[in-house]
Amino acid sequence: MEDNKNLIDNEDKISIDDFAKVKLVVAKVLECEPVEKSRKLLKLKLYDGISERIVLSGISKYYLPSELIGHNIILISNLKPAKFCGVESNGMILAAKHGEALKVITMDEMPAGSAIS
Repeated sequence: MEDNKNLIDNEDKISIDDFAKVKLVVAKVLECEPVEKSRKLLKLKLYDGISERIVLSGISKYYLPSELIGHNIILISNLKPAKFCGVESNGMILAAKHGEALKVITMDEMPAGSAIS
């Protein structure tokens, strides 16, 4: 527990206004596959309740693509697009990490497009 406390205490603090800029929504994983030019990245095709988008995530060490398909995850939907290995990523998924373990945060009980607040 002490390790987590130190991590949190040493983080830069943001204001509620900063946090309000982040748009979190539930998105359904429609497809998932490895990125050809990367050992770490998975390419997820997501449905965010309005449209489909591609998001890359460095989680291939922790998940087989088939383990994510059909799950609803939490998406940061208003992140500026970024290109990795020639593929544009439009968002970021949320995961929790502790030591060597990583778990994508799922929200299977909520439909795609649900706002997280």
